[in-house]
Formats: sequence, structure tokens, C-alpha cells
Amino acid sequence: MVEMREMIQAGTVLFKEGTLLPEGLTFDREPYSPGWRSLEGLNGYATDRKTPAGEWTFFYLAGEGRATAFGHAGQKTAGRAVKKILAGLKVEKCNSLEVTSVVCKAFLGMPYTTVSFHLRNLQEGMFLSGSQGSRPWKDAAFVAA
Repeated sequence: MVEMREMIQAGTVLFKEGTLLPEGLTFDREPYSPGWRSLEGLNGYATDRKTPAGEWTFFYLAGEGRATAFGHAGQKTAGRAVKKILAGLKVEKCNSLEVTSVVCKAFLGMPYTTVSFHLRNLQEGMFLSGSQGSRPWKDAAFVAA
């Protein structure tokens, strides 16, 4: 079993292994978790800024997800919550996710950590297309702007 190595915090971005990256972006040497990698020293905002405009797009998909793990506040508990997220993802619909918050609380003396995230998709071109011909928006509810 591969140990999760990076600190989980708001802004952490994980990419599915095999995701193509634009020039100038590189993965960390070690995988974050089996099948998932992070970028060297970049959060979601920095990744978006370093993505070449016009050639590549780092989509932010609507709808927040979250997972909760019970245990004392800390990276070990947050890591368990992220493992739940990664296990529950339909990976064919996106190639990345961004952690948006990590909150540690207690209920009736039982400590727990909730990790919230948004799906992201890094791809060439400006029109959203899921990997392997899927449509990430297929099951989403549409809202008029």
C-alpha cells in the first residue's frame, strides 16, 4: 500500500495518473495515492494561472462533494476522508479534483474531519470534453444564469 505523502489542505489538487499536462507543469515524484498525483508545489489557483491560455483549460465543475472520517484532527484523518473521495469518484468523468476545505469538528465528544472538494478537468482546448468520450455534465442539473 502506498502512503499518502502530501498535506491535505484547501487548494490541494490531485490528478488522475496518465493525465496529459501542458509544458511547464510537472507531477510530484511520488504518487499521492495509488492512481493519483499532485503537481509540484501548486494549488488550484496557481495551476489555473500556469495553464497556457487559449491552448489549455482547467475547468472548475459545479457542485461540491465531501467526505467525512472519524478520528482526532490531523492529516491521518483527513487522508482517510480523501481516500473515501477517491474511492467514490467516477474517474472517467474528470481527470482531477481540488480540495476546497478541510474542517475538523466534534459531535458529542466524537472528533471528525470533513474534506470538501470540486471536480476539475485539465485539457487542451476551450470546450469541455470528458476523457474517453464521456460527458462530465451528463448527470448535472442545469441552472439558467
